[in-house]
Amino acid sequence: MTLTKYGLWEWGSALVAAIIRWSGCALLYCYGYPRTAVVAAAVVLVIFLTISAFFRNPRRTAPRDEKLLVSPADGTIRDIEVVHDFYLPPFTGDALRIGIFLSVLNVHVNRAPSALEVLSVNYRPGRKYLDARNPKCGQENEAMTISGEATVEGRAFPMAVRQISGAIARRIVCPVEPGRRLKRGEVYGMIKFGSRTELYLPAIGFAPRVRIGDKAKGGETVLAVMENPVENGDEK
Repeated sequence: MTLTKYGLWEWGSALVAAIIRWSGCALLYCYGYPRTAVVAAAVVLVIFLTISAFFRNPRRTAPRDEKLLVSPADGTIRDIEVVHDFYLPPFTGDALRIGIFLSVLNVHVNRAPSALEVLSVNYRPGRKYLDARNPKCGQENEAMTISGEATVEGRAFPMAVRQISGAIARRIVCPVEPGRRLKRGEVYGMIKFGSRTELYLPAIGFAPRVRIGDKAKGGETVLAVMENPVENGDEK
C-alpha cells in the first residue's frame, strides 16, 4: 500500500506533527511517566494512520479484456441513467451516466476507466456544498470534468469523467491538461475526504455491468462493457 502524492501536504504534515509529539512522549518516558508516554504515543499513531488512510493509493489490477471499462473511483453506485442532450465536446447527444458516491472511508484517488486522450478540462466553481448523495449536487457543487476520446481495441468513442465535491470534500485535485493520454486504470487525480464521481459514456453501444447499491473499486471493478462501437456519440 502506498500513499498518493496528491496528499503529500496533508500526510506529510501529519507525519512531522507526529514525530514532534513522539519526541515529547519520549521525554515523558525518560522523566518517569512510562504509562502516560506509551498511551500518548499510541494515540498519536492512531491519528496519523487515520489521516494517512484518506490518502492511500492501493495497487489495482484491471481485467485483461479492453472492452470492459473499469470504475474511475472507489465507492457505492448511486445512480445509472441516460442523460439527454449531454453536451460536452466530443459528446453531442445522449449519454449513459453512472454515479459513484465516495464516503470518507473510501479510497479517494480517481482513475481512467479506459485509455483516454484528454481533449478538454472543464472546471466549475461550486455555489453550494450539498451532500454527494443529493442528486442536485452535480449542478450545485464544485466540479471538474475531463472529457476526450477513449479507445478500446482501436475503436474510438467519447468519454467523460466528472469529479464532484461533497459536503465534507472541498478540494478537487486534477492536474490534467488537454492532450494528455491516460492509460486504463491510471491515477490522474483525487477528491479529498468524500465526494462523488460520474462516468459518462455514449448511450448507444455500452451496457452497465453494475447495479445501484453495488460496491466499486477504482481501476478494477467493471462498470460497463462496449457492445457496439460508436463514434462521436452517434449511433452507427
